[in-house]
Amino acid sequence: MAVLEKGNISIHTENIFPIIKKSLYTDHEIFLRELISNSVDAISKLKMASLAGEVQGEIAEPKIKLAVDKSKKTLSVSDNGIGMTVEEIKKYINQVAFSSAEDFIKKYEKDANDLIGHFGLGFYSAFMVAEKVEIDTLSYQEGATAVHWSCDGSPEFELTESDRTTVGTTITLTLLDDEVEYAEPQRIRQLIKTYCDFIPVKIVLDNEQINKQDALWKKSPRDLTDEDYLEFYRYLYPFQEDPLLWVHLNTDYPFLLNGILYFPKLKPDVDFSKGQIQLYCNQVFVSKHCEAIIPEFLMPLQGVIDSPDIPLNVSRSALTNDRTVRRIADFITKKIGSRLKSLYEEDRSKYISSWSDVGTFVKYGAIRDEKFKKQVEDLIIYRTTYQPDVAEVAEAPKVEVQTAGDDAWSSVDDKQNNASTEPYTTLQEYLARNKDKRENQVYYCSDPSTQNTFVELYKNQGLEVLFLDSFIDANYFIPFLEREYSEVKFARVDSELDDTLVEDDKAQEIVDPTTNKTRSEILKELFEKALNKPRVNIKTQAIKSDNPQDTPPAMVLLPEAMRRMQEMAALMQEKAMAFPEDHVLMINTAHPLIQNLLDLNKTTIIQGDNSNSMVNLMCNHIYDLALMSQKAFDAEGMKAFVERSNQVLTNLTNK
Repeated sequence: MAVLEKGNISIHTENIFPIIKKSLYTDHEIFLRELISNSVDAISKLKMASLAGEVQGEIAEPKIKLAVDKSKKTLSVSDNGIGMTVEEIKKYINQVAFSSAEDFIKKYEKDANDLIGHFGLGFYSAFMVAEKVEIDTLSYQEGATAVHWSCDGSPEFELTESDRTTVGTTITLTLLDDEVEYAEPQRIRQLIKTYCDFIPVKIVLDNEQINKQDALWKKSPRDLTDEDYLEFYRYLYPFQEDPLLWVHLNTDYPFLLNGILYFPKLKPDVDFSKGQIQLYCNQVFVSKHCEAIIPEFLMPLQGVIDSPDIPLNVSRSALTNDRTVRRIADFITKKIGSRLKSLYEEDRSKYISSWSDVGTFVKYGAIRDEKFKKQVEDLIIYRTTYQPDVAEVAEAPKVEVQTAGDDAWSSVDDKQNNASTEPYTTLQEYLARNKDKRENQVYYCSDPSTQNTFVELYKNQGLEVLFLDSFIDANYFIPFLEREYSEVKFARVDSELDDTLVEDDKAQEIVDPTTNKTRSEILKELFEKALNKPRVNIKTQAIKSDNPQDTPPAMVLLPEAMRRMQEMAALMQEKAMAFPEDHVLMINTAHPLIQNLLDLNKTTIIQGDNSNSMVNLMCNHIYDLALMSQKAFDAEGMKAFVERSNQVLTNLTNK
């Protein structure tokens, strides 16, 4: 075969040098994505040329064919695209810094967004895995001659005639010894699924199509059903629960962007620093790292964002922090906020049913982003003990897909996600409703499992309690609320008892004429002596109740200011807060058990029982019960409680 030309590849050193050193791409496997992207470009160019009337006859169905030969250590990528002439080979391959896409954009500017890659640098990524690269190509132009190009990784190349007879290009890689994994069919299938699964051209290996090819995010929301969105999510995240909600993004001004973002069900250990959104450029996978595009508070969202306007570095694997990226981030944030608002206004029952998960995004976003906060500040809701009248409870509307323009907002349509039976309220509604009882005062519960007793006390006295019990509330959102509503006081239900919950009783009456001690003083002495805990402050109060037996004999209170200081210290040290040694033990003097304790103490004094062991046991037991309601037992504490319980029961049995 006649040699058409030999020579050296013209290299723009400032651009190509990192490639020659094999450091342009972090992952060698990227080469296949680049070669296939170039093939899609070639196919797109042929289509454009055909539409312009420059191609004779009908063009074949677009196809990219892959072939591997492990014995020969080869991998080939073939397309039936536009092909190249000798002159184009010289310009676009031998002069590495040029890009055919740039010239083509000038000619077919209207369809420029259909071009994925830059033929040139992407092509040379093949030398990361190949010791030799060959091109066989035939241009669509009438009278063109097929060309064979080969290079062994040095600046030297060889151009000869090719025996190719069909329009298109085949690139054949002879793999390096330590890169022969790319001659394995299964490895190639895995790479196609990762990077090229949604490319709009059929990719074939062993006569089988191996890419999904259906990019749902490129379709109009009007043409999709809830099941379409759910099936797509299950394909992307096969081992996760179905999402709660999703938003379909679609805009072409001032930038081109498509995508589908899903709100997943969140776990308490969610990491807001790690994103799960997949970034694509014209349906080619680029990265899972969207930190520059997606605000931190939306990082746990899942799904796909696709935009050719997102500027990438030369390897497509990193984002640059420029104005377009910031505008895209603002657009996504605003779109999420507006869709939350429309859902809140149009289908509040659905909004409420999803709040336990969606609320985390909303709260964190309000803390982190001032613009987003203004969008959602009236949409933040709280579970409450308030029970509305029957007339206030609206019938839950049927859940439907909400659409606006080319954007869609929807949610899982199942029975469990219909109207919530639990009442929810906004902070503004709470403050207005309780203005006459306690103006600018908010009582909240942070842990229903340990604070339920306190919640019931407040409810019984007609005081409304909000539940701020998500993992983001205590350390982040409550301080945020206090900054935003500086005139409002937020108090946890177990920090202190509201005046309306307690009443004066006989605790201050003198019950021991010989010592002039009151009930309160006697109880305080008994518990201080029995517990022997100087850092536990003993207080005596009577809890209001029509039936004192239904109230606790004692409660552990955690003063607000002290508890918050300890929580902040634990947060800074990145460890869980231990139960504070400094706390209040509030003795409920109205409870029958406390009266029995006083009677027992009086009896032991009369009988001359100086050890008073049973009284000590009862004091410790009452304290343990109060601690137990706060889940403040460690292993040793639980062991002591069990032993003490056995002693109390034994003494009662002996009597």
